[in-house]
Amino acid sequence: MTILDKIINNKRQEVLLKKSIIPISQLENSVLFDNTTISLSNNLRTSTSGIIAEHKRRSPSKGEINYNLNIKEVVKGYQNAGASGISILTDGTYFGGSLDDLLLARALVKLPLLRKEFIIDEYQVIESKAFGADVILLIASILTQKEIKNLSELAQSLALEVLLEIHDEAELNKSLLPSLNMIGVNNRNLKTFEVDLEISTKLASKIPSDFVKVSESGIESIASIKNLQKFDYQGFLIGENFMKSTHFDTNVKEFISKLSL
Repeated sequence: MTILDKIINNKRQEVLLKKSIIPISQLENSVLFDNTTISLSNNLRTSTSGIIAEHKRRSPSKGEINYNLNIKEVVKGYQNAGASGISILTDGTYFGGSLDDLLLARALVKLPLLRKEFIIDEYQVIESKAFGADVILLIASILTQKEIKNLSELAQSLALEVLLEIHDEAELNKSLLPSLNMIGVNNRNLKTFEVDLEISTKLASKIPSDFVKVSESGIESIASIKNLQKFDYQGFLIGENFMKSTHFDTNVKEFISKLSL
């Protein structure tokens, strides 16, 4: 059993438990449920940097990344530095995140918020809206084509945008649906955790121009982003490189400002 298998098994149990405690009707009565969506896809189309900056405390592949920075420092720092959007990891067991992180971020910043989660159930889509997300992540490798369709159409009905994550051409081909806003290419293989930025360049021409192209994982340099921009990528998801930084605010601001030159 891979780490990904374990994460999904754990997630199924977690969702069942949540459903037994908090009914959907309660989620739909959240004060945030009628919030106007802040569009990440529009931000990326007009941004000079395209940075989606991520709050991530730890990961299965890297272990602890940074527990010293609090959520307020991180999201305020990202907004002040000029990020196009912020990704909030809400998985607790493997990534040290929580829905409280998403809730706090929504109260603190005006940027679009992506809920980074292993979404496998419609309950989680409704939950994302209730806790202030503007965008949800759907991962092609853990979902069938029918599940992608159902979950993305539900998201769109709630005015949530959808970032669909792929790692190969087969995942892309099963996922090209009008209910998606962005296609993200994960340079990390979720089964082996190996990272290869060439995955993004190889798949770029296969992604229709209707979708905003996002490259995810393993992006550590300005040069890498400049190269990916040549392949029409407009979004770049960066978490670990920022979170592990010694001088967080300064480094994030310098990195993003260099992209605008």
